Amino acid sequence: MKVVEETSRNYQTVFVTVDAPIVCPNRTGTRPVDRLTHRMFHREHAACHPANTSRCPRPTRVARLLARKGFSIGWEVGKAKKTAAEVYPHPAMVRMFGLPRIIKYKKGRVAEKRREFQRLQGLMRKLMKRSFLGLKLNQETKNLLRQKWSKPVEDRTDALFCALIGLWHWMHQGRKSEVIGDRRTGFILLPKSQSPCRYRANRGSSMHWETRDTAGV
Repeated sequence: MKVVEETSRNYQTVFVTVDAPIVCPNRTGTRPVDRLTHRMFHREHAACHPANTSRCPRPTRVARLLARKGFSIGWEVGKAKKTAAEVYPHPAMVRMFGLPRIIKYKKGRVAEKRREFQRLQGLMRKLMKRSFLGLKLNQETKNLLRQKWSKPVEDRTDALFCALIGLWHWMHQGRKSEVIGDRRTGFILLPKSQSPCRYRANRGSSMHWETRDTAGV
């Protein structure tokens, strides 16, 4: 939070991405958006773990702290706005890299994780050259994308990828992003697929959710 506060202080417009359930009203069980990821990304092994405030109390506290600093929780982009959105790297990687399965650098033997992590680093370098042409990386970030796997390096690389999701959303003003879930029960911002799956329930149902095209919001 200290880094966000110090960095955003000098800017009127800020878009922050958070890899955590910052909107999570349920104390137990799971959110509708988490269940939706299982329907959308089961084949890719990219679904979310169940989120509730008993298991994950810290993210909602982070959301309250962000609100005190002038951030709104949502996905809108625009001038003079400070916004924070939840993201989840696995399905975003599947979409941005065009993969049939997630990159399995989180679990397994150390040698396997290192191999998969090197694969992730290579895909990220290619993605930034192809899709983020105006992005200038400092030497620290360039070094990060070539360092051997360790848990701290993994965490920083995850943070960089989450930032890229937000930058992608900002660069294209929402035209190449979609949101699954809703503001009340929880949502996740994703890069848009070429052929996004859309699941809708009847509006009278308590299980209603939908994906949203974010362009123009």
